[in-house]
Amino acid sequence: MTGAPASATGGSGATPVRGGKLGTAAVNQASLWNIANLLTMARLVLVPGFVVLMFHNGGYDPAWRSFAWAAFAIAMITDLFDGHLARTYNLVTDFGKIADPIADKAIMGAALVCLSYLGDLPWWVTGVILFRELGITVLRFWVIRHGVIPASRGGKLKTLSQGIAVGMYVLALTGPLATLRFWVMAVAVVLTVVTGLDYVRQAVVLRRQGLAAERSAAAQEAVEAAAETPEGAGDVDRVAGTPGARGAAEAER
Repeated sequence: MTGAPASATGGSGATPVRGGKLGTAAVNQASLWNIANLLTMARLVLVPGFVVLMFHNGGYDPAWRSFAWAAFAIAMITDLFDGHLARTYNLVTDFGKIADPIADKAIMGAALVCLSYLGDLPWWVTGVILFRELGITVLRFWVIRHGVIPASRGGKLKTLSQGIAVGMYVLALTGPLATLRFWVMAVAVVLTVVTGLDYVRQAVVLRRQGLAAERSAAAQEAVEAAAETPEGAGDVDRVAGTPGARGAAEAER
């Protein structure tokens, strides 16, 4: 975990932190046991608790399903607050960067698998959502050296619709509400697929731009290295005339 920045611990270079004394105290105490990480840990602990509540008394008891819904709702709410607190009070740590996405996928994955196992949700729906979530995670790592794929509005809407839809399925709903949850889940699945394809497009574009930038930098270094030799002028002309150099120049244009 990265501790509090030096500028936050005193000195003339200290940077003001939103939140007054509370914000300053939070920055000074940034560590593994800060409030943002504690919320993330709580969400991880809620995952097995949610599963136990879901399957208690056969998995179809409305009362226990309500308790399971409460655990799921708390987990989803903490997901909103831990990231906000970490960014606002400079509590971002290595643990949080790793544990937060794991906790998010763990609670959602547990809910989907439980619902499909109990026969409330088709397995193909669970498969599509989990495949998308895991696939996007792998995709982010694939292009991470070229840049970061930012979270889009569509992605945030997808997360919201998934949370609402899964929460409605966790509850033992009947009648019109049971019909409504079907359509909410349908919207969530569509957004899951559409935003997933958009992330793939962004990843491909980002990788192409990164590779073009690398080729341009390599060509520039070659030109500078050639210029330093006794026969610099001739070497520069030869290097500049290579396909790689020409391609880098075209990419920059």
